[in-house]
This record gives sequence, C-alpha cells and structure tokens, in this order.
Amino acid sequence: MAELIKKINDFLTKDLWHLDTGSLNKFRAWLVYLLKLLYATVTGFTENELTLRAMSLVYTTLLSIVPLLAFSVSILKAFGVVENQLEPFLNNFLEPLGDKGTEITTQILEFINKINFGVLGVVGLLLLIYTSVSLIMKIEDSLNHIWNIKRGRSIVRRLSDYITILLIGPVLMFSAIGLTASFESNALVQKVLSVEPLGMLLLLGAKLIPYLFVFLVFTFIYMVIPNTKVKFKSAFIAGAVAGIAWQTTGWVFAFSVAKSTKYAAIYSSLAVLILFMIWLYVNWLILLIGAQIAYCHQNIKTLDLGSTIFQLSSKVKEKLSFVVMYLIGYNFYHDQEKWTFDKLVNHLGLPQESVDSTLTELKDKQLILEVGDDPVFYLPAKAIEVITLNEIIDAARVNKETPLLENRYLASTEIDQITEKVDNAIHGALGDLTLKDLVLNKANISPNTPSTD
Repeated sequence: MAELIKKINDFLTKDLWHLDTGSLNKFRAWLVYLLKLLYATVTGFTENELTLRAMSLVYTTLLSIVPLLAFSVSILKAFGVVENQLEPFLNNFLEPLGDKGTEITTQILEFINKINFGVLGVVGLLLLIYTSVSLIMKIEDSLNHIWNIKRGRSIVRRLSDYITILLIGPVLMFSAIGLTASFESNALVQKVLSVEPLGMLLLLGAKLIPYLFVFLVFTFIYMVIPNTKVKFKSAFIAGAVAGIAWQTTGWVFAFSVAKSTKYAAIYSSLAVLILFMIWLYVNWLILLIGAQIAYCHQNIKTLDLGSTIFQLSSKVKEKLSFVVMYLIGYNFYHDQEKWTFDKLVNHLGLPQESVDSTLTELKDKQLILEVGDDPVFYLPAKAIEVITLNEIIDAARVNKETPLLENRYLASTEIDQITEKVDNAIHGALGDLTLKDLVLNKANISPNTPSTD
C-alpha cells in the first residue's frame, strides 16, 4: 500500500508535469491538462491555507455587512432605485437557509434602518466608511496572496477603486435584477411566450440568466480585485466553476444543513447565527477556490514542477538579473514602451515569484526604480553608462548578505581565500563593462532584441 501511494505521489509531482502531450490525441491531452489543473489547485488550496482565509473573511463580513449595505442603500436611493429591492436580494442570497434566512434578512434590514448618518459625526462616519471598505481590502489581500502578489495597490489607487466598486457595484447588481423582473412582466414578452417553441426557449433563457449573472460576478471579481493582469479566459473559467459550485452548494445546504434540527438542539437561539456563519464560510471558500483555479489556469505552463517549489539556481538567478536589467535598460535607452511586471512575467515565461524576487533585489541595490501607479513600470535608477555589470551580478549574489552570521558560523581562512578568488575572478571577467555596453552589444554577447509584446 505504501509503495502504491509513493508511485501515485511520484506521478502527480513529477511524471505528470513532464509528459509529452504532443504525442497524445486531443482527448488524452485534455485529460492530462485537467489533471494538472486539478492537482495544482488542490496543492495551492493547501499551501495558501484558504480555509483560514475564508474564516477571516467571515469575521470581517459580520463586522462590515451592515455598514456596507447601508452605503449601498443610500447610493441606490440617489440613483432612484427603490430601497425595498434590497430585501428580495438578501432573501435570494440567504434562500439556502430556509426560514432562518428570512429571519436574518429581517434583522439585517432593522440594523440598516437604525443607522443615522446625520448623528454619527465625522469620526463615526469615517469609522463606518473604514468598516465598509475593510471587507474589500480583505478580499484583495486574499486574492493577492493566491496570485503571489506582494505589492498591493497604492492608497490613492485603493481609494479610487473601492469608491468605484461601492458606487457602481450596487447599481449594476440591482439594475440586473430589475431588468430581469421587467423582462418577465413585459407585454411583448408575454405574447412571445404564448408562441411555441419560442416560449419554451425564452423561459429556459430566463431561468439561465441568474446563473449567467452569477458567473459574470465571479469573473468580474477575479479580473478586477487582484493587483495583476488576469486573462478573461482564466477568470471566466474560474467564474463558471465557482458559479456552478455556489448554486450546487446552495441546493445541498438547503436540503441538508438548513433543515437539520441538530443545530437548533445544540445551539438553541444561536442556531441562526451559526448557520449564517457556516453559509458565509462556504461562500467565501468557493470564491477563494475559484481564484486559485484562475491562477493555476493562467500559470499552468510555469507550474511544471508540480508540488515542488520553483527554485532558481545561483547561476540562473544571476542570468535572470542580467536579462531583466538588459530589458529595462534597452527599452529605456531606445525610448520604447516601458516594462511592467506583467509584461516581464509574460515575456520571460517564469513564475511571478521568481521575477518579483529579482526585481526586489535590483531595487534593493538601487539599480531600478518603480515609476507610476496604474500600472507600475520600471526604469534604470541611474544612467545606464554608470550601472556596472558587477553591480548587477552582486544584486543576485550578495544581496541582503549578513556579515555577522557569516563571520560567526562560516569563518574559515582557507575557505575565505577560495571565495575571495571566485569573487575576484568574476569581477575581473566583467571588468568595467556597464549596462550601456550590454544594451549596445559591446559586451561580446548576442542577446535577442527585447520587446514588450
């Protein structure tokens, strides 16, 4: 049994990722791709601790749901949307909870109606706004973690994006609901419904509209919230999977958990709150799993080592530092389109973590600068004729080196002499060559002409 488990593990972590799919037919190649995507998603689910992040989002939701909905209602009033449309929306979302869902909706609406913006004061209003946007901040942080994005949006960008979401999101959501309702009650539509088979097809389409809307909501979240460029295809596939999972889970929840009497027997009056928290947890978990699917789908080609971490050797790290500096310096010198993080990742075909680590090392050595905000692009930190190739290689070799640790644990006269010879050999080979020499091909190399395409 242990040997069988070892073979399965070796296949999933090694053999699967090195299969030559070019020799397989389309169906088998698709199965291999699907298995890769499934395994990468499960691995990411575990490594990113999505269960803990879902629980964190539940806590934030409980704190922010009332202020967030209160802002939505005030915005909807300004756009002429009737306030009582919020009740059917909440009832629809909490439908899997059965009678308890209606009870929760009533409680939430009572809390919202008790909020008086006029008596809160400046401090109270600011706290209420912060509580409202904290949920969006938490979602962004969770999705950035899944996408291995270490750089969040700037404060100005966050404010503009969050305000846009708070202003436009509720309007679009309730407009879609109102459009569906008016579509069903339209006189012309009623006439068409009486004509078969158009009537049957129209009814089927009307039933599918809510599902399509759910798919698009998930797709919108996966494309807009992470601080990186997410391809529509990856976001839509993840949105479709998450939407189907959400609908299916709602049915299962309605017929099993919500109708169970065990929760009422164990938790008594707290049963409603417990069920609400469980349903929120399931929803957030589905959203995070969908984000993991989007990430794995878009980066499946760079996940070619299965569950092992994509590690770069010292030699490859040094080469990557040269390549990144060359690309940035070349486009800067020739006044071409500046390199952004996403364009560098796509051009190099490497995992985001590897490129981000190299950029961080070059920034720490003050060789490149981040400029702009949406998106950030990279420029040489000083004139390219001043940046030496020795500085570039040192950014990869000795960045964040700790002399105290080296002197205490690695002190050895004989070894120090060897490492000093290696350093001198490298620095001597590069001599006084600069980034400009590399860009102008005066360093006896023949690099490919870089492009941002």
